[in-house]
Amino acid sequence: MMQKRKNRKPLQRATFGDTEGRTHADPQRRQRNHARPLDPGKDAVSTETIRIGTKEIILVGTAHVSRDSVQEVRESIQATNPDVVAVELCKRRYDVLRNPKSWQDTDIVGIIREKKASFLFANLVLAAFQKRIGEKLGVRPGQEMHEAIVVAEAAGIPVALIDRPVQITLQRTWRMLSFKERFMLIASSITAIFETEDLDEDTIEKLKEKDVLTAAVDEIGKRAPTVKKVFLDERDAYMGKKISDLEGSRILAVVGAGHLQGLMEQLKDPIDDVSPLEYVPEKKRALWKWLVPLVIFALVAGGFYFGGTDRGVEMVKWWFISNAVFAALGTALALGHPISVIVAACASPITSMNPTLAAGWFAGLSEAYLRRPKVADFERLQEDILSVRGFWRNSVTRILLVVVFANLGSSVGAYLAMPILTKIIFDS
Repeated sequence: MMQKRKNRKPLQRATFGDTEGRTHADPQRRQRNHARPLDPGKDAVSTETIRIGTKEIILVGTAHVSRDSVQEVRESIQATNPDVVAVELCKRRYDVLRNPKSWQDTDIVGIIREKKASFLFANLVLAAFQKRIGEKLGVRPGQEMHEAIVVAEAAGIPVALIDRPVQITLQRTWRMLSFKERFMLIASSITAIFETEDLDEDTIEKLKEKDVLTAAVDEIGKRAPTVKKVFLDERDAYMGKKISDLEGSRILAVVGAGHLQGLMEQLKDPIDDVSPLEYVPEKKRALWKWLVPLVIFALVAGGFYFGGTDRGVEMVKWWFISNAVFAALGTALALGHPISVIVAACASPITSMNPTLAAGWFAGLSEAYLRRPKVADFERLQEDILSVRGFWRNSVTRILLVVVFANLGSSVGAYLAMPILTKIIFDS
């Protein structure tokens, strides 16, 4: 979608405009006698230009949390005077950038019921990591995108939102991840929030060197290839097609530095249709999820058969104890309400036998009803996610912690119960 062209005005600060409608750039070329050549110094590292026929496409790579990136975006637009300014945003991310308080509309109960709590938690941790870096450097994450829109609007230049909807990207990633990749991604996300202390502005600026950033993404891809494929490769193809479809003889696109190389390749040979990249796969029907319940059932049945009623009852008892204790412990570590702790303990032995259910969902719903978040919690959310203490203090994030920790505790209890049950049956 793209903003409508306005009459050209002197460059100045402006408010966000409406991006709901899509119009084409004015086919009549504007005068470029005020355009300045790009500085071949610092800008050369993060700017690439490609010509396709009569169309000139300028890609400006940014570090997302760098003051220099904000300045480079402003200067690049002023220097090149493009027909269209494209930004690495979808409509939803644009709305969040325009209205940071949109978190206040979050339906936390609905998120738990839709089984998205763990995913939202991981997303918040990643957002906190980026925001903490930005706070340290005195720049708001995404400010370079904001600056691109403001400067373009002030000059009457159409703005195009070229990124794939973030909901689709997240859903495709989650649906396509293997169990191992999901575990690695959540673990890495939680760890990331503790790894910002040694980062200074020079380190952040190195992110603009496309080879360094690409190497980092490739490193993640070695452990979770799906993340690289969906978050980087697919979006390169999607944005490349969107950019190539824009009208105008000079287009400037503001994107993350990690997309520069991929976009250069995609623009030379764009995909025919973005529809396949907008498709969200159906949930996997993994039979292995039923493996643990089947093994537990077989062990308990074997206990009753070989050891009699007493031995079988003992195995059932230890199954309940192991699940209940660790699920309750996880909920308690998240500082859940005492009733939520009890709910997790009661639900875990049952939900562990049914992979379509999870103890954390029940504990999280209990926590949400008992300690329903207030408006103040949503207002402080952006600040509270900057610290570990804030995650536990804020009612919104504490509910998510209850869901995640109760699920982790339940899983630990289920796996620890297996050797205990095995020992009991062989002792018979």
